Amino acid sequence: MSQERLSMRKIREMLRLKAEAKLSNRAIARACHLSNSTVGEYLRRAEKAGIQWPLPDEVTEEALYQQLFPERPAGTETERPRPDWETVHRELRQRGVTLKLLWEEYHIQHPEGYRYTQFCEHYGRWKQPLEPVLRLPRKGGEEMEVDYAGVTVPIVDPETGEVQQAQIFVATLTASAYLYAEAQRDQTLLSWLGGHVRAFAFFGGVPKLVKPDNLKAGVKHPSYYEPDLNPSYQEMAAYYEVAVLPARVRKPKDKAKVENGVQNVERWVLAPLRKQTFFSLAEVNQAMRPLLKALNARPMAHLEKSRWDLFLELDQPALRPLPAQPYELALWKQARVHLDYHIAFEKHFYSVPHRLIHAVVEVRATERMVEIFHQGQLVATHPRNRVPGRFSTNPAHMPANHRFVTEWSPERLVRWGQQIGPQTGQLMEAILAARPHPEQAFRTCLGLLHLARQSTPQRMETASQRALAAQLLTYAQVKAEWEALASNAGQPAAPHENIRGKTYYQ
Repeated sequence: MSQERLSMRKIREMLRLKAEAKLSNRAIARACHLSNSTVGEYLRRAEKAGIQWPLPDEVTEEALYQQLFPERPAGTETERPRPDWETVHRELRQRGVTLKLLWEEYHIQHPEGYRYTQFCEHYGRWKQPLEPVLRLPRKGGEEMEVDYAGVTVPIVDPETGEVQQAQIFVATLTASAYLYAEAQRDQTLLSWLGGHVRAFAFFGGVPKLVKPDNLKAGVKHPSYYEPDLNPSYQEMAAYYEVAVLPARVRKPKDKAKVENGVQNVERWVLAPLRKQTFFSLAEVNQAMRPLLKALNARPMAHLEKSRWDLFLELDQPALRPLPAQPYELALWKQARVHLDYHIAFEKHFYSVPHRLIHAVVEVRATERMVEIFHQGQLVATHPRNRVPGRFSTNPAHMPANHRFVTEWSPERLVRWGQQIGPQTGQLMEAILAARPHPEQAFRTCLGLLHLARQSTPQRMETASQRALAAQLLTYAQVKAEWEALASNAGQPAAPHENIRGKTYYQ
């Protein structure tokens, strides 16, 4: 059994592909960038534990892991020693040396290491052997391949004259070679996801599989945090109930249909537009549509049928229906909770429960909302705010002592002063205005409120009036006036070491 601990998202994706897409373990392993043995072990354990898809929303990552591995203490992982595959590969060139022999030598040195099946599996993945090309019949509605063209289209800014290169997104249904193409501003994640959503709408249905190139926007390189699909890409795939099987790196034959489709789009759609000047993406796409329609209607010499004819015959009847609403594009990223129990997303700060300080959370942002997850559980939701440097704070996320501090606002302090009297309210306004930052005057105003609670409102109003007239705007100065009023009224002032007394001048 593989010893690596999978994330909540990867386990969910594995179960979804098995239950919804009905994929084999090997196909799931390719889609999730896992070994076949790991997929088999997790699915076997899920079946034994009675775990079914879809998972309940309230299940946590730790709870799911304990269901799968009840014999393993929570939070423990072991790392198996990894063989030097370069040495293994070199040793196999010698006569009489086999993988079985090399595994036995490895197992003697590392009894806790890989079993023989895993040893062979990992070596095969490392080697990535060249295999003969096998032409397989394509089933209707089975697969869509996607890629970007190498040719771009210049777009001129009508105001500045600056030229930007529009990227051309191409999608092909493999059974009919039916094509969709559009111009995009760039190859970022939002453009990439938007191209898929619009391609599904153009085809009028959803295929079973999507095979992309290893574009960074959709497929991440192996890394410590995210060694598989981009979370947003994976979420879109789950929404449309499709499986994403990325092509191997530098293996164009894995997506031969879209490679051919890109070539045809460049020849029959983009080349005829090369002499036109465009000032917006909308103009490019408007010019592309009739040429793309003509390309799909052009008879293919080797079949004597057009892509459109084959689409109506093969793909259209087999495509699954579109969801009632198109997928709402969402960005995912990881963030660490700061000491002030906020995370940063696009230079704006959003609060989470203060118990998660220092924790790593996942942020999902749509056009309108920001959702924050910890171990697969939703812990915070905020309206999306694009003002940089500002804070969106839910008071329920704050420690109790911090909630009191947030009640200190200039407006609230002035209102509290006005409840004592107009002079006190005006004094607080003057004190707040005299500081470079109003927060610097909060404690001064709170000190005045404390004085007011120790005397009558009339005494505080008179002291405030005198302070305003003399522009005395510190707590010590106002307090001196307040104490002087007590002395003038024949009331004993509070004892203080700096009060000289009546015998001082005799």
